Amino acid sequence: MKILITGTNGFVGRNLSEYYQERYENVSCPKRGDLDLVDTDAVENYLDQDQFDVVVHCGVTLTSVEQNLKMYFNLERCSKSFGKLICVGSGSDYGPKNLIPPLVREDFFGDYVPADIYGFSKYVIAKNVEDDPKNITNLRVFGIYGKYEDYTRRFISNNICRVLAGKDISINRNMLFDYLYVNDFSRMLEIFIKNDPLQKSYNICTSDPIDFLTYAAMIRDVDGGDLIIEVKQEGMNTEYSGDNTRFLQEFGNFSFTEPEVAISELYDWYRNTSGIKFDQMELG
Repeated sequence: MKILITGTNGFVGRNLSEYYQERYENVSCPKRGDLDLVDTDAVENYLDQDQFDVVVHCGVTLTSVEQNLKMYFNLERCSKSFGKLICVGSGSDYGPKNLIPPLVREDFFGDYVPADIYGFSKYVIAKNVEDDPKNITNLRVFGIYGKYEDYTRRFISNNICRVLAGKDISINRNMLFDYLYVNDFSRMLEIFIKNDPLQKSYNICTSDPIDFLTYAAMIRDVDGGDLIIEVKQEGMNTEYSGDNTRFLQEFGNFSFTEPEVAISELYDWYRNTSGIKFDQMELG
């Protein structure tokens, strides 16, 4: 099986490249110098030459709707040159988080149009996937965490690094959040690589949201210290979670990594492998 993964400079793509290159022989993870996804001719020539069985599209920018759409449609228009296209989408395409109901189902899509660059890009792509008869699938993730993510602004990694730096744990405001460990995402994606799904879009999530205070306590327990958990604002932000019934009904039960185990693994990676000098960190 020949697999192409785009966007491997990013957090998710980098994890996917490691996971699949360890398990499959023919996995291509080109950098921008090798394949510029906004260059229509370059994409067409690359795909026509290699004839991939699966293209996993993780490429994204937070600064340009135009670039995000060019990357997607440059792949989509070449569908005859590959077996299937799997897009890493986002729950943000449902609309502003304060308008999305808890455990949102796939049929909620289209009730709202996101206003931000990232969400609107994902919305347009998801809309095209829904309407396109080609072999394209959209996987909506709500929140992924794991190694290589931006620890300066991502809640779980940021607070793991804070405790490793001897600083208190910080929460802006508590909320229920449907986090997915990146290792689990890699395994869920593999199901779509090996099977032909019946639907066009799927919520890829645990459907078991956990509040930030509980995550904070897990991080503190793994560290073994007695650092303070500081909550800057009272009350609860709007829950952000998805209903994964469609996925489970089609593919059966999935064994998610227990969050305590995932956080322990991520803590060990930061402490022993990341190479970060915690005494010199700027964490906010």
